[in-house]
Amino acid sequence: MPGFRFGTFIPPIHPLHENPTLCMERDMELVQHLDKLGYHEAWLGEHHSAGAELSASPELLIAILSERTKHIRLGTGVSSLPYHHPLILADRMMQLHHLTRGRFMFGAGPGALISDAMMMGITPARQRDMMEEALACVLALFRGETVTHKTDWFELKDARLQLRPYDDKPIEVCTACMVSPSGPRAAGKLGTGLLSLSATAPEALASAAKNWDICADMAAQHGRQVSRSDWRMVGLVHVAETREQARADVQFGIREWVDYFENVAVLPMVPPDRKGDPVAHMIDSGRAVIGTPDDCLAQIERLQTASGGFGCYLITDQNWAPFDKKLKSYELIARYVFPKVNAQNEARDASYEWTKARQVEFKATNQAATKIQIDRHAAEVAARDAKSKGKAAE
Repeated sequence: MPGFRFGTFIPPIHPLHENPTLCMERDMELVQHLDKLGYHEAWLGEHHSAGAELSASPELLIAILSERTKHIRLGTGVSSLPYHHPLILADRMMQLHHLTRGRFMFGAGPGALISDAMMMGITPARQRDMMEEALACVLALFRGETVTHKTDWFELKDARLQLRPYDDKPIEVCTACMVSPSGPRAAGKLGTGLLSLSATAPEALASAAKNWDICADMAAQHGRQVSRSDWRMVGLVHVAETREQARADVQFGIREWVDYFENVAVLPMVPPDRKGDPVAHMIDSGRAVIGTPDDCLAQIERLQTASGGFGCYLITDQNWAPFDKKLKSYELIARYVFPKVNAQNEARDASYEWTKARQVEFKATNQAATKIQIDRHAAEVAARDAKSKGKAAE
């Protein structure tokens, strides 16, 4: 699949007993590491409560990372639109597009934590509709349009941005989705990319192809175009040299991660009868890869088959393993999964086999060339000696 991209999706979720400043610093160190390894994208989340997901403003992290990295693209994963006035949000994102020299991407969502919405007096049932209302206005502002629009929670009067996108290239936009059709409907209606969170969960995997059909159908109805290349799927992965090593690595933090989703985020990952061995359940259910690079490759192939094709695989960043083991996992994927998915070594393999198949001929040619040099040298030495003897005889 030449052109297939890889990245990370960083919520981020950190242990409560650790230094929060250092947790944020490690998130940035991770993105710097991925930039050096050739990862294409990093998306950083927005959360305001529950203690574990520390990034209240992904824009701040992106601004810093734009100075610390060279190539990797940086996105809000995602900005919770119901929490922001569309003009102010669009204005900040446009500024960030310039600060990153066009590497910025905008991810839009309704907001994941009920506790965030409750603190702001937002009814959770309204969040998806609010997101779509705001996103339509944000996209119009990105396009340089003047927007007048009034809802029961924001108003725009002849609103416009002061800046055009950096280098006059549009900001890439993605809309988040999980299982429900609201994300695919909004992405299709507004012509954005699709960002499928928890794509490896059994229920999400089962609805992947259907959700793309919804997105494509809505795009056709509204005169928009959507591309599978702009579809990002997010999955859980930790790899090591062996499956046994990978399973041992994640014992460091996976139970705390499972408890967070069970008791705080209200998204249970492990059924009651499997809590004794959450690692086995995550593997058996297909929700996560905890194994080798080959297991990661197999997961991507399953996602391609179930979805009908997508353009970018994002690894959900988590702190299941110690930091050095996590960095090693990303490195192994870059070393062994990237080239297989993108057929990067086909030309190398062909060159190797072509050369190997001609070894008899090449060896004979090399031996002949070597003999010529040996004979030439011997002839020169003999001629020089004969000349010396002739002079001596005179």
